[in-house]
Amino acid sequence: MVKKETSLKLVFDAGSTVRRPVEMTDASGAALLHKIFEEGVTLGDACELMGRFPHQSVDLFFTSPPYADVRAYSRIHPDRYVEWFLPFARAMLNSVKPTGSLVLNIKNRVANRGPLRGQRHPYVYQLVLALQHMGWRWVETYIWAKPNAVPGRFGPRTKDSFEYVYHFARTNKPYFDLDSLRVPYKADPAEIERRMRDTNGRRNTGAGFGRDRTKTYLLGGADPGNVVSVSQTYNQHYGVQHTAAMPEGLAEFFIRAASPKEGIVIDPFAGSATTVVVARRLGRLAGGIEIHERFVVEGRRRIAEDSAFDAPGNLFKTVAM
Repeated sequence: MVKKETSLKLVFDAGSTVRRPVEMTDASGAALLHKIFEEGVTLGDACELMGRFPHQSVDLFFTSPPYADVRAYSRIHPDRYVEWFLPFARAMLNSVKPTGSLVLNIKNRVANRGPLRGQRHPYVYQLVLALQHMGWRWVETYIWAKPNAVPGRFGPRTKDSFEYVYHFARTNKPYFDLDSLRVPYKADPAEIERRMRDTNGRRNTGAGFGRDRTKTYLLGGADPGNVVSVSQTYNQHYGVQHTAAMPEGLAEFFIRAASPKEGIVIDPFAGSATTVVVARRLGRLAGGIEIHERFVVEGRRRIAEDSAFDAPGNLFKTVAM
């Protein structure tokens, strides 16, 4: 028996600001996506709900799942973290488009018990390898650099000033708009103009490295690189009722790059709904899933008000070509 492929047709309902999916072969899956878009954040188990999504329907899953054994609302032991997360990853892999991606913000931690007590636990690295073995293509590792990281007691360590963001894709040709991320060149306009007129622009070093500077400035901006500096959120001062609110600048960076305009963006661990708020501002169809009712209520409030109480992050545009 040949499996019937799923396709989505996206249309606007008259008088509605919500873009509604109309499923051509799987009405129940389309109805579920419609519900998530309508509600902004839907209460439920993300693994179960994503398992009902239409096949190849989502452009981007952007999420920061509960970190291992950190928050009171989610005590997942790091030794069991990979086993816990893989069913979610499978559901996302089954419903992401061939050009789609999973972008995962996660941080390893210092083990507070067991044989690794006092050491960094390797669960993040174990998860990355497990996702790759599942069939997710490991595209890139980004470092979220937090210039205003909160000091803490970490033993013989400096404060935690970075987190990982991993980009996975379904195929070897994911959607990625580098032009949407370009930052101003460091060189002043006069120097850029001079270099563009240089007909002998390739400068090779003794080590054999070089670049054609006559073509360097034709793209309108510099590649920002894979170290993303975004200020940390002091959400307790701004009214977002969540203990781990993501800064909006971090979500904006990856949503711009890894999803097209009017593309479908889903956060299966919606939390304070930062992903949904930012994605909707950027013209995406976005919704989240959250298992904790109090966060669902807060996320819907924030979406309705388009609140920026989460202190939008500042993307520092300082990296030159």
